[in-house]
Amino acid sequence: MIRAAIIGAGAIAAHSHVPALRAHRDRVELVAVADVAGDRAKSLADGVAAYTDPGDLLAAERPDLVLICTPPHLHVEQAIAALGAGAWVWCEKPATLSLAEYDRIQAAEGPGGPYLSVVYQQRFGSGADHLRSLGGALGRPLLALCQTTWHRGADYYAVPYRGKWATEGGGTTVLHGVHQMDLMLSVFGDWAEIRAMAGRLDRPIETEDVSMAMVRFESGAMASVVTSVLSPREESYLRFDFAEATVELRHLYGYHNADWSSTSPLWNPPEDLPSSHATQLGLLLDAYGRGERPPGLRRGRPAGDGVRHRPVRLRLHRPPGAPRRDHPGQPVLPPARRRH
Repeated sequence: MIRAAIIGAGAIAAHSHVPALRAHRDRVELVAVADVAGDRAKSLADGVAAYTDPGDLLAAERPDLVLICTPPHLHVEQAIAALGAGAWVWCEKPATLSLAEYDRIQAAEGPGGPYLSVVYQQRFGSGADHLRSLGGALGRPLLALCQTTWHRGADYYAVPYRGKWATEGGGTTVLHGVHQMDLMLSVFGDWAEIRAMAGRLDRPIETEDVSMAMVRFESGAMASVVTSVLSPREESYLRFDFAEATVELRHLYGYHNADWSSTSPLWNPPEDLPSSHATQLGLLLDAYGRGERPPGLRRGRPAGDGVRHRPVRLRLHRPPGAPRRDHPGQPVLPPARRRH
């Protein structure tokens, strides 16, 4: 039985990580929870050990697996501490705020583990697995559309760490759109060129609330990527055009086989595994049992969760009359310009 601990007892831990652990109760058990708010830690712990300091948890419990569900700026130190204590780590995205921080985490991993894995559950549903398994049967990849049009209002950004460069490292691109982007890249492969722009159009935050990109892949295929937290009608949408078929996915925060469609007679996904924390956790536990790096991760630089990271220069634009909200490390905010 794998002994697991959770660091960070907020909504994502309660609504996604605890149910995922319960789905695999035959292999993993929750033994401890840590959160700076002691009452919240005790509530989520529900009878197991509760701590206010992650270091105390690691020293006392020596868990095999640590689930990190804290704000992004805390991930790097907590992940390194857990790896140093011999625990494998499953961390909410974004794993770090920079490639330099990710390098530090990789340096803390062992040659045969412990390893860090990141929550990118959209990649692992049965529909996505089926699409990748078809390989070249659908013809050469040509075009992709990747859309994450969600809505996050004042209550969401009232949480103190949200919408800030220092604590989140970016806006809707890295916090919301990244799930669909990761799934797209797992199908079309590494990208070779990207042109992008980001804007802070409405929300009173430092980071972007809208971004758009044009992408060229190493295969020559191209994609359009749109991410937003300003969209009253929410949707996650992916379209893959191959030479012989189109495959589409429409959902919101998770999909089943029924959310996929295709023009190809080859399209016939097997057993319906949803894109969920539970599905990805099962694969991580399989890898733990074999002593292998969990799927979706690739060692080296530039690298990430199966996705190549290359520097991208973005320019944030502000609407006319909007106050500047500069922050150290933030992209330059030039005066808004109207193009005719």
